[in-house]
Amino acid sequence: MSLNDLNDYQAIVRKPVTGSYRGYQVISMPPPSSGGVHIVQMLNVLEQYPLHQLGLNSAATLHLMTETMKHAYADRSEYLGDPDFFNVPVDQLTNKAYAKKIASQIDLKHATPSSQIKPGKLANYESPQTTHYSVVDKWGNAVSNTYTLNFSYGSGLVAAGTGILLNNEMDDFSAKPGSPNGYGLIGGEANSVQPHKRPLSSMTPTIVMKDNKPFIVTGSPGGSRIINTTLQIILNVIDHKLNIAEATNVARVHHQWLPDELRVEHTLSPDTIQILKDLGHNVKVKNAMGSTQSIMVTEDGHWGASDPRRLGAAAIGY
Repeated sequence: MSLNDLNDYQAIVRKPVTGSYRGYQVISMPPPSSGGVHIVQMLNVLEQYPLHQLGLNSAATLHLMTETMKHAYADRSEYLGDPDFFNVPVDQLTNKAYAKKIASQIDLKHATPSSQIKPGKLANYESPQTTHYSVVDKWGNAVSNTYTLNFSYGSGLVAAGTGILLNNEMDDFSAKPGSPNGYGLIGGEANSVQPHKRPLSSMTPTIVMKDNKPFIVTGSPGGSRIINTTLQIILNVIDHKLNIAEATNVARVHHQWLPDELRVEHTLSPDTIQILKDLGHNVKVKNAMGSTQSIMVTEDGHWGASDPRRLGAAAIGY
């Protein structure tokens, strides 16, 4: 391997984003995916609150989750991009002190309009188109893998002689900073189009460790909704003590800062939806979100759960 090859390899293979949540170690994907950074960031914020006492999918819990999502996606619009071209402040965004600062800005009684939430002031620093699978073998080795074409059939082009569809990841760039992409996400100069630059992604393959061993292996397709979908699997297991199948089936919510709407699934309680509206959230009931493929490793064995939200998914043991 030549020196140039080695440099190229090091630019592609980066160390994962890591953090901790209530004594568990969290390991997820580094930039140019935004998923790992914001999973850790949101967990840091939500760690400030007794979610277990507030209850699974209660209005109080969902309010805190929604406000946290807004701040994370606002930061995503400003600070996330290809680290070969932009100095992504991973350490500051995943810092516990920064999470406490965000938590201090959350109003427990009222929703904060997205127009009033801006990317954080950091100190100077240095869908059906996506597939996810999780694997744990009998020796305890774990893999969490997400890969994507972006929109249906990617770019609509096939590499000659291969049968392989080419992706449509150009939409993941901020073609015009400040304007939404196909998923309504707002981006800035950090993710502008440049030669040889990798577009920002939301892929969030994640492994949660317990006692230095894999405990939860999870991830999902779903475009901009991937990060929040993965977040809710982790919260459902750790805070709400659900097994992995229960954690998978629970109704999901999503807020990405802009547009300023709280997307919820049909199965969320109407009473909870009304309370969220009373708190000031712009609630929109829409189609199911994500398709998590997860494994939970326990003393009793490996438990797999395949999301019922999409056809063709399966959990298979050996």
